[in-house]
Amino acid sequence: MKGIKARLLFQIGMLLLAIVLLLEAVFAFAVYSYYFSSARQIMQSRAVTATTFSNQFMDGYPLVDRARYILENLVANENSRVEVLNMEGQTVIDSYGFSSSEHIDTEDVQTALQGGIGNYTGFSPLFEQRIMAVSSPLTSSGQVIGVLRFSVSTEPLYKAVFILIGWAIVIGIAVIVLGFAFSLIIARRIIDPVKELTVISRQMATGDFSARAVRQYDDEVGTLADSLNHMNEELSKNEKMKNDFISTVSHELRTPLTSIKGWGETLVVGGLEDEEESLLGLEVINGETDRLIGLVEDLLDFSKYQAGEIQLRRTVTDLHKLLREVELQYSYTGNKRNVTLQADLTQETLPIEADLNRLKQVFVNLIDNAIKFSKQNGIVQLTAVRQARKVHITVQDYGEGIPPEDMDKIGERFYKGRSKMSGSGLGLAISKEIVRLHNGQLRIESEYGTGTTITIILPLLPDDLSQEDRLELHDKL
Repeated sequence: MKGIKARLLFQIGMLLLAIVLLLEAVFAFAVYSYYFSSARQIMQSRAVTATTFSNQFMDGYPLVDRARYILENLVANENSRVEVLNMEGQTVIDSYGFSSSEHIDTEDVQTALQGGIGNYTGFSPLFEQRIMAVSSPLTSSGQVIGVLRFSVSTEPLYKAVFILIGWAIVIGIAVIVLGFAFSLIIARRIIDPVKELTVISRQMATGDFSARAVRQYDDEVGTLADSLNHMNEELSKNEKMKNDFISTVSHELRTPLTSIKGWGETLVVGGLEDEEESLLGLEVINGETDRLIGLVEDLLDFSKYQAGEIQLRRTVTDLHKLLREVELQYSYTGNKRNVTLQADLTQETLPIEADLNRLKQVFVNLIDNAIKFSKQNGIVQLTAVRQARKVHITVQDYGEGIPPEDMDKIGERFYKGRSKMSGSGLGLAISKEIVRLHNGQLRIESEYGTGTTITIILPLLPDDLSQEDRLELHDKL
């Protein structure tokens, strides 16, 4: 019972068995009721007809005379045993011409002696068989003087009922067998595709992303096959991106380490005698070390991003102040491409509850990327505009731009794009996650060969701040 097929067959089998048993019981009851009710109605009709005729036209005659008249005028094909009983329940005479001193006190006779029409179904010790009897009162001047009793053996009725029930049981068994057969076919049609999907999923788990599920039916299983294929494609893409990422990171690590090792050996061999060469080597080592530190920080942030563990330390502050700090930082810091940062920032206060270090990490990352992909002696524009309860911060460059085929993938994990520039390709993915945690949006617009514009939309605090928040914001400003 561990497999779905076994459980499905068991449940369908139990359902079929319950339905067949219920139908068999209803059928048996209906057949029994029909046969016995029909026989009882026929006997009751004959008994009532005979007693009514006798009570109307033979009123005042002795019971013996009336009994003989009734028996002499029975229908020729009457199969029932007809008896005329006295008030003590003794047989005065029956349809076979016999009389008996034995008392008959069955419920039908008792009812007839009370003036009603009585019915009885049970076992007769005299004939040692099951019988059905109907008794009707014989009256004279309104007084009951005897009982007219029709009785018949019910053994043929039981036999006929049992034959019909037997056929019903055979048909029920056939229905159950056919039901099991169809259930097995249905279970196979359901389970076999699931088994195939299970095999394919195991192949995927081992790293074989070439396996594909076949959509056999246009149902939930077919939808599952499509979902599995989609997941396979995504896993395959992620696997390729991960491999590319590992290759890129390995290259990024190897390059500064090679420079550091080379200049370290040069300084050791040179004995630090040439001061100019020593300063140049230390400068290179310092720069490459900064690159390594940045790469490691990206990797650490990315691991937190993957695990969903990036936490913010929110404070109420003025975003305008943070943007000015970023502007000043790039105004006094040179870059190899001699790119100029032009800032056009609103003079309005931009109250925001945010993690300043994380937001600064986002702005620095975007500006660094813009500088990296700008042309020599180019310009990067930083703008901030307040629109109602939101602020739009834009970083725009006029560099090489992003190819259309890469637009949908930019910002995904492990995706670095086709650029030959150095970098891990993690900065934008981390930036998107930080902006999302601030309930903001990050939009990328680019035209290949013209440049790229990245817009960050962040929610501002309402103007009707509490006095406590206003004091805190005033202190920070």
